[in-house]
Amino acid sequence: MRPSLDLTSLTADAIELLKGLIRIQSFSGEEQGTAKLIAERFEVWGLKPVRDGNNVWAINKHFDPAKPTLLLNSHHDTVRPNAGYTRDPYSPDIVEGKLYGLGSNDAGGALVSLMAAFRQFYERTDLSHNLVMAATAEEENSGFNGLERVVPQLPPIAWALVGEPTVMQLAIAERGLMVLDCTAIGRAGHAAREEGDNALYRAVDDIAWFRSYAYPKVSRLLGPVKQTVTVIEAGRLHNMVPDRCTFTVDVRLNELYTHEEVLDIIRANVRSEVVPRSTRLKSSSIP
Repeated sequence: MRPSLDLTSLTADAIELLKGLIRIQSFSGEEQGTAKLIAERFEVWGLKPVRDGNNVWAINKHFDPAKPTLLLNSHHDTVRPNAGYTRDPYSPDIVEGKLYGLGSNDAGGALVSLMAAFRQFYERTDLSHNLVMAATAEEENSGFNGLERVVPQLPPIAWALVGEPTVMQLAIAERGLMVLDCTAIGRAGHAAREEGDNALYRAVDDIAWFRSYAYPKVSRLLGPVKQTVTVIEAGRLHNMVPDRCTFTVDVRLNELYTHEEVLDIIRANVRSEVVPRSTRLKSSSIP
């Protein structure tokens, strides 16, 4: 059995890797640079990485097919920085013991910590489980080319530890996700005359319902179903009544509702056309 790695060195390497990840733009679907950096670090550390698309993973040195396998996973893609940033999102600055930068918390800190743990156990021969470390892409946009693409290529996974910013509290349940594209249809007219049917007003009525409706079934673990209108678009000219208004709704489901049940409730209460982008991301939980 190889001696444990020095904790100070592991920590320093993890922080330097996180700084390197912050410096590289890695929006969902555009993670080539961070994937390259992670694969290079795996190589330097002797971890024999596999790369598929923008996903990078490795399996412990003494893999035993008779043992169950534990997956260590986190993602290296980020959302785009919003207009409220007061710092350079790509500058990894340490101020009063805190490391700032886009993706430092979600989920760079968890990712480099899991990679450090994997390094610590990589060469051990006395493990009760095999270990797989997977740094994956497209988590923020729920894409098909992230973990969903990787899992079929891995040994059967008995259980997984997924790194996310949870203030070091073990999260045992996750809401489902359904993104809705909604369209309110009206009739065009001139704003100076009493004509037309304003699609924007129709949409506003529906948005008010999305904002105020409370689903009666509340989960002990996941709380209520949450729905949030996040994008809206209507109109082209200041003097034209818009005949079309589109808006997007982010719906987070608890385990007490199926996607289809929630869709039925929504369609029974709004006039807009409602089209889900996907119903595949269901809620989940473990004991």
